[in-house]
Formats: sequence, C-alpha cells, structure tokens
Amino acid sequence: MSGRSEQAAGPSSAVEHRYEVTDHREIWSGRIFSVVSDDVTMPGGGTASRDYVRHVGAVAVVALDDAGQVVLIRQYRHPVGRHLWELPAGLMDVSGEDLAAAAARELAEEADLTAGAIDVLVDLHSSPGFSDEVVRVFLARDLADVPADQRHDRRDEEADLQVVRIDLDEAVGMVLAGEITNAACVAGLLAAARARETGFAELRRAEVPLPR
Repeated sequence: MSGRSEQAAGPSSAVEHRYEVTDHREIWSGRIFSVVSDDVTMPGGGTASRDYVRHVGAVAVVALDDAGQVVLIRQYRHPVGRHLWELPAGLMDVSGEDLAAAAARELAEEADLTAGAIDVLVDLHSSPGFSDEVVRVFLARDLADVPADQRHDRRDEEADLQVVRIDLDEAVGMVLAGEITNAACVAGLLAAARARETGFAELRRAEVPLPR
C-alpha cells in the first residue's frame, strides 16, 4: 500500500481534486525503466488503475558555436524503426552524477566536444500520458574539440552516429517542417532560438533543481 499523493500546480485558483494512490504494484523492472500500476482516487468518488513507465530521466545538449550553428546527431532508434535527428543526449543513470556533468559527458562522448559555458534551457516531461520521464535540456557554448586520443569509443547504435553542424535558424525550420521529431530536440532548438532572441538573459543556472 502507498500513501503517495500529488496535487497539480498551476495558475488557476480553482480547487483541484487531490489524486491519491491507494495501491502501487511493480509489473516489470529493468535498468532504465520499470512498468508500474497505481490505483488512483478519481473525482466524484471511486478509483481507477493507471499503468505507466517509471524512467531514470535524461539530459540533452544544444551545443551552439560562435558561428550560430548547432550540433545535431542522426541516430537509429529501434522503437520507431528509423534514424532521427537528435541532440547529444543520454540517461541520468549514474548514481549521484550532477546533471550538468552528465550533459558534458554526453557532449564529449557523442559529439567530441567540451563546453566552457553550460546553462539550463528547458525541462520537459517527454510523454506524461504514460511515463514520468523528465528531460533537462542544456545550452552549451564556448565549444572546443576533445583531443583525438581522448575521444570516446562509440559502440552499438552510437557507432553509426552522424554528427553535423547546422545553422540554428535552419534547424528550427527543420522542426517546423516535421523533419525533426525527437521531443528533446524540438524543445531544445526552439528554446535556444528564443534564448538567442533575448540575449540569453532568461537562461537558468546549471545547478537549479529539476521541477517537481
């Protein structure tokens, strides 16, 4: 039995129903995610069962160079059966690892780059209808190459990575044309374009906590 409860927050002053978990069951568990089922109290009385995926979370990086270009990678994603344009990204699966450090690690491993400055661009729940996954997207600037003898040995799908640089405005155009569909990439590119418009004045510090 679980007494966990959650109340949505937002601008509305209306009284919102308090959803409480009356029973919690783990259906399957793996290294990256688990599948669980909760019985949740519903408005008007009664409960309903809700199955969802509990995920370790992820980080992604919009790497923006001095020429106004962003780094995109093209990677095969088996669940959709095709290659997608994405940002350098990875799982938050190292216990105790700082999120900005995780982002820097992924940038080095997938794009052979380091960053002199890293800030928070945007946080997103990638698919809240069935998963609790949170993705933090960082903006990395002041880029430099990782020395050739220190570069990560990419394996499996990563061995097939294509890494390109493209003008940020062109990348936003690819989003609006439906050529970029990865959620973190879409959100990160649009947020980066907005951040540039405001002179990067709205960026959050890299150490700010994730939304709860």
